[in-house]
Amino acid sequence: MLAMSTNDLALNEIWLSSDPENARLRVDFPINNSVGTESTAVVYFEIEPGDYLPTHTDSAEEILYIVQGTARATVGDEEGIVRAGDLAVIPALVPHGVANVGEDTVKVVGFFSDSYISSVFEAPLQPINSANPEMGTARVEA
Repeated sequence: MLAMSTNDLALNEIWLSSDPENARLRVDFPINNSVGTESTAVVYFEIEPGDYLPTHTDSAEEILYIVQGTARATVGDEEGIVRAGDLAVIPALVPHGVANVGEDTVKVVGFFSDSYISSVFEAPLQPINSANPEMGTARVEA
């Protein structure tokens, strides 16, 4: 059995170079093909109040589970509020983002339908400053 605690993850702080003050989050990809999964991956991220996960696309369908907090999720042309306990489906290759609109840290677990995820952002992520940075084995591009 492969088991990991979100409380023990070494989260990587990343931010968008075009908006370093608010396009900021802490993230890790604890479960993916590098640890032996064949058809699934998991991302865990946290967003502080006033900050947001920048708009991006992912190569696989994703289900978000909101563990804590209140956020505005944008998926394509749709927008809605998600709260602790909510689930949201993000289709593959549809632009999406998450903004913390509450007073608590937003904590999210994302479940992907593939073990290798390629994410493409609108601008370079920092401190990576690369067009093809690696986050675990889930590639994040800008």
